[in-house]
Amino acid sequence: MSRVLAFARFWYRFILGDDWLIAAGVAAAIGVTALLADGGVAAWWAMPLAVITLLVGSVRRGSRRAQRNESEVR
Repeated sequence: MSRVLAFARFWYRFILGDDWLIAAGVAAAIGVTALLADGGVAAWWAMPLAVITLLVGSVRRGSRRAQRNESEVR
């Protein structure tokens, strides 16, 4: 495997990780924060709100997935 491919694969796995929805949500939150700040709005609250929202969504998806897997085992 070439070094360039290995480098690209590392960054892909580092940024996207296990859940591409979190990566997309963070990118969207950065964009929204930038738009708010550019519009003259105090945008300090946008990223914490996005992080909390993304975390809750991720935990809910994981919980549902675990419940489905548990019910399939029974």
